[in-house]
Amino acid sequence: MILTVTPNPSLDRTYEVPVLERGEVIRASGERMDPGGKGVNVSRAVAAAGRRTLAVLPLGGAPGALIAELLDAQGIEVAPVPVAGATRSNIALAEADGVLTKINAPGPELTPAEEESLLGAVRTHSADALWIACCGSLPQGLAPSWYADVVARAHSGGARIALDTSGPALLQALRARPDVVKPNAEELSAAVGRPLVTVGDAVKAAEELRTMGARAVLASLGADGQLLVDGKGTWFGTARVAAVRSNVGAGDSSLAGFLIAGGSGPEALASAVAHGAAAVQLPGSVMPTPADLDPASVTVTSDVPVDLVLTEPVS
Repeated sequence: MILTVTPNPSLDRTYEVPVLERGEVIRASGERMDPGGKGVNVSRAVAAAGRRTLAVLPLGGAPGALIAELLDAQGIEVAPVPVAGATRSNIALAEADGVLTKINAPGPELTPAEEESLLGAVRTHSADALWIACCGSLPQGLAPSWYADVVARAHSGGARIALDTSGPALLQALRARPDVVKPNAEELSAAVGRPLVTVGDAVKAAEELRTMGARAVLASLGADGQLLVDGKGTWFGTARVAAVRSNVGAGDSSLAGFLIAGGSGPEALASAVAHGAAAVQLPGSVMPTPADLDPASVTVTSDVPVDLVLTEPVS
């Protein structure tokens, strides 16, 4: 079982539009409503792959109730932690050329009692977990050290932790030595405090995160592919993509694919790349099923193209 922890979940509304024009009335060509938040998306991707998952998340108000209903309809076990504030609602506008504009609400502020209830739920349900995936931003009321505390508690119970967050929460959690962290290029650049122009820059940044405490780094480099750096080596993975429809949740799908395949080594990287490539070709935040995957389109190599200039360099 893969347990996910999403401290700041959301109800995600995605609208497909021809082009985004400020100040104009835009008629959507399609719309979706999905339970959201990085950890929730990981659970959705794991469930789509036919594997067992349980989502721990604080839920409040009508949006929280709807998230629980939507997850239940997808066959996902939910361990809700009731909170007084209403769960946030986010909006994504997906243009026909693949450009995505997101509006993310801040979410409710958790009280100390609600924070303790959330930690207690993680502790209660982690006994049977192969992995615990802690994902997303922290809501108001939780200190940047919160993820570090979760990692330390999980390790004391013998669980493995995958962490997908950014900023101070990521930097503080590194000290607790998470088993794998999954930054994108922007988050990786921010963590080391310097630009990323080439794949080689990303490799060096990932290695620096390992010296700061991460046991492995799975880095998403957008259209250029994904990078895995751990104690056994460095690998680079790419996949052919016919057309990008939406990249909402693609990184979360990648992390799910990585964990499903064992969470280490080039085989897990290949699974991560296959899941991410499949996700971007689906509408909204739809998670790929095994039928959507194209493993033959994936290439993983230890001959990392360090001089390759990133399609979208991070300054």
